[in-house]
Amino acid sequence: MVRPYSATARTHPDAALLAFFTQRGWSPAPFQRAVWRHWLRGESGLLVTPTGSGKTLAAFGGALLEGLRGLEAAPIDPAHPRVKPSRLRILWITPLRALATDTTHALQQPIDALGLGWTVAKRTGDASSRDRRLARQGQAEVLVITPESLALLLSYPETAGLMSGLRGVIVDEWHELMGNKRGVLLQLCLARIRVIAPQAVTWGLSATLGNLDEARDVLLPHCPDAPVVRHARKRTTTLKTLLPARPERFAWAGHLGLSQLEGVMKLIAGTRSAILFANTRAQAELWHRALASIWLEPPEALALHHGSLDVGLRAAAEQGLRDGSVRCVVATSSLDLGVDFPTVDLVLQVGSPKGIARLLQRAGRASHRPGASSVIHCVPTHALELAEFAAARKAIEAGEIESRRPPRLSLDVLSQHCVTLALGGGFQADALLAEVRGTHAFAALSDVQWQGVLRFIERGGQALENYPDFHRVVRDEEGVYRVTDRRVALNHRLSIGTITADGAVQVRFLRGASLGSVEESFISRLKPRDRFQFAGRTLELVAMDQMTAYVKTARGLTAAVPRWQGGRLPLSTELGAAVEAALSGDRDSAEMRALSPLLDLQARVSALPTPETVLVEVVKLRRGSSLFVYPFAGRSVHEGMAALFALRLGRLAPHTVVFAVNDYGFVLNSQQVIEVDVQTIARILSPEELMDDLHEGLNLTEMARRQFRDIARVAGMLTPSLPGAARRSQRQLQASSGLLFDVLKRYDPDHLLLAQAVREVFEAQMDVQALADTLARCATRRIELRQPRTLTPLSFPLWAETVRGELSTEDWSTRVRRAAQQLQERHG
Repeated sequence: MVRPYSATARTHPDAALLAFFTQRGWSPAPFQRAVWRHWLRGESGLLVTPTGSGKTLAAFGGALLEGLRGLEAAPIDPAHPRVKPSRLRILWITPLRALATDTTHALQQPIDALGLGWTVAKRTGDASSRDRRLARQGQAEVLVITPESLALLLSYPETAGLMSGLRGVIVDEWHELMGNKRGVLLQLCLARIRVIAPQAVTWGLSATLGNLDEARDVLLPHCPDAPVVRHARKRTTTLKTLLPARPERFAWAGHLGLSQLEGVMKLIAGTRSAILFANTRAQAELWHRALASIWLEPPEALALHHGSLDVGLRAAAEQGLRDGSVRCVVATSSLDLGVDFPTVDLVLQVGSPKGIARLLQRAGRASHRPGASSVIHCVPTHALELAEFAAARKAIEAGEIESRRPPRLSLDVLSQHCVTLALGGGFQADALLAEVRGTHAFAALSDVQWQGVLRFIERGGQALENYPDFHRVVRDEEGVYRVTDRRVALNHRLSIGTITADGAVQVRFLRGASLGSVEESFISRLKPRDRFQFAGRTLELVAMDQMTAYVKTARGLTAAVPRWQGGRLPLSTELGAAVEAALSGDRDSAEMRALSPLLDLQARVSALPTPETVLVEVVKLRRGSSLFVYPFAGRSVHEGMAALFALRLGRLAPHTVVFAVNDYGFVLNSQQVIEVDVQTIARILSPEELMDDLHEGLNLTEMARRQFRDIARVAGMLTPSLPGAARRSQRQLQASSGLLFDVLKRYDPDHLLLAQAVREVFEAQMDVQALADTLARCATRRIELRQPRTLTPLSFPLWAETVRGELSTEDWSTRVRRAAQQLQERHG
């Protein structure tokens, strides 16, 4: 063991670090040594390595070597003098609070073994008072922090002095941040750190992406030639599918895969610990309930983990996986990221993974150690998902991974950041403009937009300048923008961040223990004594008080399950294309052989989709007709395509249509007969005049109004709930943001945040770039128009979606099941 500050460690730091590896039976990998060399040369970069390959020590090793060599923090910057010398050397930025505790332990271990004497503290929303004090005073060498907590630190004037001696910033799981507004907020914070501590290097840790060079450039815009270090040996991922005994030829969404419960239970019984991933929180609750009904081990050995559960319940499940006391956790994406659970040797995925990168991320939860391969068992919820699993396997083998597109010009985030800096000591407009334009997100920021941001944070803009609540920042006689109002300071610090989560109702037992939160729209439909399933329990609603639901445990298993907005993930473009190819390709996998009866029937009554064609089916039904189109571009793109198709079809002949979408295609239903030919369909699917037609065919005002609510909250236009006060309801938030939207639209229609709301409708909600790409791809293909006499295996799931909202004396599932049975009998 290396003794604290021994002569060996001080005079031979490389040998000391190597001894740390050797004592644990490890050897530094080439990619780890490469990152260390770059760090010691003062070079920033991006490390791309699979989960469980040793990325933590790769990123932190350079800082450890600096410490062993006795390199001190940078000299004090006269512009940011410290009252007390700061010890802070390293910022480790993590996207999840759940990762912070594990990361803190992982970083402290080599520090203690090498005798460096450093302290690792964490600064997250649930950090201890000790860690918060160490962070504010700069009395820890390493600080593990989330982007939101970093922004909060920057709102205090003394932070600049505390951070001026930084040696490095490490951004963990960068791929999870770069494609959303949290990543934009982090870009702005990193730009400020480059001003405070220009000597600090920055390293990002990322899983494999389809656009790695862009990922590097977004993180490191000041280092255009920064190295991208890759793990030379790819981690092997094996995908296995739990095949159903007899796949249905007429499948539909809405199943849970519970017919496979017995097979899943056998797999779990043969392992030490397992994680069963579901795509939504509702699915996770239902699978946990199903497993609990046949669970033979102690009940505490089965746990549930999703983002709406109380942090204490989630922490207990994580600890159980670490120490082996929990045999299975049913989870959502809340356990996707790099928490280290060495006892986990089985991962199951229920339902389509929707994306290749997500599947790889989840597979990496098993055998989470360097050099180990991973296996993931996929459980289909309906027959067509067999094709998705087969396509995902081929994509993994070919190394085809989705890209993440970084947002640009999120002016709500920029406005928030400007108030943060005005609160944290003030800023000069010209200097901050240059700093902000140095980020990828705001490189194209115009002078007009910048002046609009400044007017907004000063006086709210033209329509709101007579309302003092929107006067947050003042410009002093020296041209420095500052926050001088203590109330503004308090409200802003409570609002920092881009995660919008108000409108959630807290769920508590009568005696006070918290279980988590559900959406207000769900709980408002319940009456006292109604039962619902949540946190792995059957609960009875006792009373509602403000935004808290008080409950007690109820008996029985039959109960409603909450549904959360945003629960349906769209199929990625890459996986959609792979599925389309698989349906008409060789049936050389177990999944495609099991799917053969369905595919044979589809080919017999209509046609199979191919990468060279666009399959269109027109089916005459009892009431009118239905037109089905299969672009395989994912739910979000198909919503835009369906609206566009309906608009252009209506120009040719009067039609009243309703549409439904899924990940494979969309359907237009009309009570009139839909008569189209190949040439007409080709014209309708043209990419020409796309934006003009979308503006005409969509209810943009209402869509922008909904989008504006989140923008207004991020930009600080809505007053946050104060600690200890009743939380604001979703209805109150909608009313406040809706009133602001109407005022701005009437009296300040050019307001920068209104324009952003419309832009985000197209970019975020509809993914208009993917829509344009899909239409361009359709323009190069042959239209395969078929008129089957009945619904087909591909059209049946879409038909099932259209009847979901119809009034009927029988429930939806009974009606769909009966229709499927009739089609099965008709086709033999």
